[in-house]
Amino acid sequence: MENTSAKNDLVLDVHENPKKVSQWALLSIQHILAMFVACITVPLLIGTSIPATIISAGVGTLIYILLTQKKSPVVLSSSFAYLSSMGVAFGLGGGNNYLALAIGMGMVGLIYVIVALVVKKVGTAWLFKLLPTIVIGPVIMVIGLGLAVSAVNNLQNTAGGADGYNLWCILPGIVALFVTAITAYYGKKTLSLIPFVIGMLAGYATALIITLIGYYGMDKASMQIINFSPVVDNFKDMNLKSFIGYDCFGFLEWNNGSFKVGQLITILLAFAPVSFVTICEHIGDHMNLSNVIHKDLLKDPGLPRTLAGDGIATAVSGVLCGCANTTYGENVAVVGVTKVASVSVIIVACIATIALGFFTPLMVLVQTIPACVTGGVSLVLYGFIASSGVKMLINEKVDFGKTRNIFIAAAILVAGIGGLTIKFTVAGEMVQITSTAVAMVLGIVLNLILKEKKEEVVEETTEEKAE
Repeated sequence: MENTSAKNDLVLDVHENPKKVSQWALLSIQHILAMFVACITVPLLIGTSIPATIISAGVGTLIYILLTQKKSPVVLSSSFAYLSSMGVAFGLGGGNNYLALAIGMGMVGLIYVIVALVVKKVGTAWLFKLLPTIVIGPVIMVIGLGLAVSAVNNLQNTAGGADGYNLWCILPGIVALFVTAITAYYGKKTLSLIPFVIGMLAGYATALIITLIGYYGMDKASMQIINFSPVVDNFKDMNLKSFIGYDCFGFLEWNNGSFKVGQLITILLAFAPVSFVTICEHIGDHMNLSNVIHKDLLKDPGLPRTLAGDGIATAVSGVLCGCANTTYGENVAVVGVTKVASVSVIIVACIATIALGFFTPLMVLVQTIPACVTGGVSLVLYGFIASSGVKMLINEKVDFGKTRNIFIAAAILVAGIGGLTIKFTVAGEMVQITSTAVAMVLGIVLNLILKEKKEEVVEETTEEKAE
């Protein structure tokens, strides 16, 4: 691959292609590996379809690339920011409420498109005035820290209640945690781009060893951490579905009788506030990528196009699998490290991702990943989400010497992490405003009420000094 761009240091610019098939394959695989583990972790945690989520990531990215006129080398995949919202929607009416998930994601997509139209008309100043860093930073921290209990429960096998506590589960999770951190910190080149892949492989290997010892050596049920029944069931009566998973989509399970019209308010209040947070993240990711590829993506193809692409991709993904799509920082890192910004490479990666999603043997193997391993990785992953909120506050130099900033951040953090929810009944249906939404609203209101004080400059006159 030759550097044909005279304007920047990119090996391949946005509209350039690799010259060899082997290079094309390698570069595409790196993008798949960068998003794969994080992509499957969301459905693993919520209990939705892993194959459909992987397919939706590829489909969503292709939609984004089409709407942005192949000018932005972005990969979209499942968003962690909506985990709490997804949990609320999916649990409505007794659980497995795919229709509620799809409606929530449709609302998110609609909000993105509306914001895109407003931005096209009046710019972005209003958005940053409504959601300044002092509000967004702590809200992102709440999203990450609010998931801490979920990570720990998965790690120690107590997600279904305290009675499920299993000391053996903690070891594979801790191995996954440490290997992920060590790989991310000390890894070179490709390894540094896929720390979650390496971490989960190490955790899975540890769990496999414990399982084999428990099954063959000690006949101890608590040590049998990995459940291989998905693989066994898949190949028990082999047919076309054993190899091609054509029935993996969430909309195939809509008709479970658990959705009611009165739940719409709960769904809206669960998803809408978080969508504004992810819109701000969307802008930040595109600003970061713009610096990497030396092109202002907010101007060309333009923020309205990128927002609309992201939003419509999320709406489609919601129908297919129930997960939101979002820009992936890991893939921005791939572009930054490899200096390959070719959109064509990402298109090939999307096609390969969709094919992998339909490949049943791989998908059933992924389903055997024990919760304790994803829990161990999630300790880092959710911490990263929270830490990114802290990093945002530091980068923007938010002054916590100012009392107003302390009050705003304090209200958001305590309400969000403490789990403050608001519940009321509308037309016989219980409506719940999630703690993230409540915390965000409190932050916005406090930010509007507590105005910045103008510094009063007092000049001491000779007379005042004399007094």
